[in-house]
This record gives sequence, structure tokens and C-alpha cells, in this order.
Amino acid sequence: MKKLAIALLAGLLSTAGAAFAADNAVDPIEVASLSSSAQKTGWLQVLSGGKPVKSEKKIAAVSRAPIARELVAFNEKIAPGTIIVDNSERRLYHVLGSGLAMKYAVSVGREGFIWTGAEKVTRKTEWPTWTPPEDMRAREAKKGKILPVSMKGGLDNPLGSRAIYLGSTIYRIHGTNQPSSLGKAQSSGCIRMANEDVEHLYAQVTAGVTVIVRD
Repeated sequence: MKKLAIALLAGLLSTAGAAFAADNAVDPIEVASLSSSAQKTGWLQVLSGGKPVKSEKKIAAVSRAPIARELVAFNEKIAPGTIIVDNSERRLYHVLGSGLAMKYAVSVGREGFIWTGAEKVTRKTEWPTWTPPEDMRAREAKKGKILPVSMKGGLDNPLGSRAIYLGSTIYRIHGTNQPSSLGKAQSSGCIRMANEDVEHLYAQVTAGVTVIVRD
């Protein structure tokens, strides 16, 4: 009898619990998918004013420096403000004075395109237009790659987000859409930097600053 009573009590409790859960159930919340039409016409459109939104991942991919800049000791007797590019080390030093410099990873000229010398900064440009020289276009055409006559500034532009022009030469210190080339000798003579680094340097450099490129 005791076993029968216990079984009956358990059954009643189970039935009551199920009824309570049913009465107090909360309707499931539907979470919109990132690919849903509601999402595409929701906050993204509001923030962009209805214009296409650039991928944050793409911006990060072409802007972040794979080798972090760092403040380092610099004891050479060189005027503060001077920029030194060390081809062998593939680093750029912005001399700050008081025995310090900011060091950045760069890409320098590959074999046959590397150079040395001293120039002055003549001008600076944000999101520069790329106009590849005729000989570069001809050289790349032989490899089957057709370069544009001109390309407006943007994430796909090889000059990146900033350009610092050197004297009357065709060379520049500029950003890049190929941050994997930094720390290597892969350019056609220009000094490439990560976009976040060239923007950092650009903000501190004025026309007339000396740039020394050395082995």
C-alpha cells in the first residue's frame, strides 16, 4: 500500500509541474540573422545614411601593423624631427630628441630598386591617388598584369591612407594595402608602412623635414 501511495503522489506532482510550466511558459525570442533583410535595412543603413558600409574586417586587415611600432633609445647626433630609413634593417626611425626615436617596420626597395640619399619632405596627401609610372606599367604588362593609368585613394589603393612625398623624386613614404610586405624588401623604391603607422607619422611630420635613406 505504501508503494502504491508513493507512486500516486509522484504522478500527481509530475502532472502539476507540467501544468505550471505550460501556464508560465515564455514565448521564444526570435533573434534576427546577420544576413536577414531586416538587419541589412536596419542599423547598418541608419549609420551609413543608406550608403554601402565597408567591412570592418577589411579595414583592419589593411591597416594594422603586423610589427608594432616602438619607442627606442636613439643616441646618434641627428636633429629631432629627422626621418631615417634603414634599408638593411627595414625600419624607419623618426628622431624625437632627448635620446629617443619612434621605430616603425617598413618595406624598402627590392633588388634593383633600392636607393640611398637625403631628401626633404615636399608635401603630404591623405588617401593619395596612385599614378603608376609608365615604365612600371610596361614592366608589369610583360608579366601579364595591367595596371591602371590612375587609381583614386581607397582601401584597395597600393599607396594606402597617407603619402609623404620626398623632394622631386617619384619616391614616397606611404601606406600600403599589403601589410604582409613590411619588414621585407618588396617595393619599387618607395617606403611602405602600415596604414595605422603612416597615419601616426604623418600627423607629426611637416614639409621641409629631412629624410635620410641609408644602407
